[in-house]
Amino acid sequence: MKTKSFLSTASLALVIAAFSAGAQAQIAVGHLEDRSGGTSDVGTPYGQAVADTFAWVNKNGGVGGKQLNVDTNDYGYQVPRAIALYKKWSAPDSKVAAIMGWGTADTEALTGFLAQDKIPDMSGSYAAALTDPEGVSGKAKPAPYNFFYGPSYSDSLRAMLIWAAEDWKAKGKSGKPKFVHMGANHPYPNAPKAAGEAMAQELGFEVLPPLVFALAPGDYSAQCLSLKSSGANYAYLGNTAASNISVMKACKTAGVEIQFMGNVWGMDENAAKTAGDAANGVIFPLRTAVSWGGDAPGMKTVMEISKMSDPTGKVYRPVHYIAAVCSALYMREALDWAAKNGGATGENVRKGFYQKKDWVPAGMEGVCNPSTWTEKDHRGTLKVDLYRTKITGATDGDLNDLMAKGAIKLEKVKTVELPRKAELLGW
Repeated sequence: MKTKSFLSTASLALVIAAFSAGAQAQIAVGHLEDRSGGTSDVGTPYGQAVADTFAWVNKNGGVGGKQLNVDTNDYGYQVPRAIALYKKWSAPDSKVAAIMGWGTADTEALTGFLAQDKIPDMSGSYAAALTDPEGVSGKAKPAPYNFFYGPSYSDSLRAMLIWAAEDWKAKGKSGKPKFVHMGANHPYPNAPKAAGEAMAQELGFEVLPPLVFALAPGDYSAQCLSLKSSGANYAYLGNTAASNISVMKACKTAGVEIQFMGNVWGMDENAAKTAGDAANGVIFPLRTAVSWGGDAPGMKTVMEISKMSDPTGKVYRPVHYIAAVCSALYMREALDWAAKNGGATGENVRKGFYQKKDWVPAGMEGVCNPSTWTEKDHRGTLKVDLYRTKITGATDGDLNDLMAKGAIKLEKVKTVELPRKAELLGW
């Protein structure tokens, strides 16, 4: 009996040792995605791209010779669930090296904890409050461990307002153009509201009272009638595509003549397909230099990554998918730097983000826009590429075919290079 007990104990010890060695041979990463909540229309392709990218990284040797152990969770865009997952990821016995985050409300709720626990978070939220690592602006708490790829919501809206002011003059209009902010009363649509309204006033717009509509699709005829009676000329749609589509369709039915400007999550190829001619002419920012199938060396890498979940290579990937590939590959390279410089700890991963200027991940040339993060400024880029949707025919059918035939087009209209003003950091 004693011998049997000894062997059992020894076997258990070997199992524990093997498990421990396996864990040490991996780098833990937390991944929040929304496939079932209020932003799942755009969260699904973004989350899929993060998962595909890390699977591709592991297939090609991992990071520093170690596999990434990615814990992916659909949190349904619910802040309490995000906080519960964070408690798991920040526990001493299961602490992750980094997090691929998602929404504005949950990311802002976690900002202080990320700083305290020294865990970098590359989020899908582009709230300007996340760009001030030292909190010098006084507009938000310090966010030293928050990162995102692309211009902030505020900077994108500033760029669209610059375009709108030029558009008003180019059309020979007289008087002040009228601007209105539209969206849910929620941290995400509200994130750029103050910055946008201040910029609009500076540019000579008349700023109208904001119009509220929910994040979920619905009947927004009342909002469109209010929009029509207000005489607004330019409207910012702050929600994700699903509810924006409802607004665009309702406003077309109501005969509202207005220039819609969508936030970065407010328009994409799928939204254009669903909205049809109601989406024609919408202005919105694009985070990458090209869209799916674009003429760029790095598109080959994107298509290889896409095959991790679509071996046929036939699925059309919207702009959010490509932006997520860029985001995940920036994280991969920060993790790799950390692994080679003291180990993949959160502190070292954060330092990894500061190692390059005008940085494009390897193999993504011509796809990801160059980005630079510093210890004092997490605005990775102030370059905003503005595009216009163009609908030239019926939009029912396969998206690949619609894009190939030109029934749906994304046309570049302007690149705005915003100045790096210290006073605009954090808002």
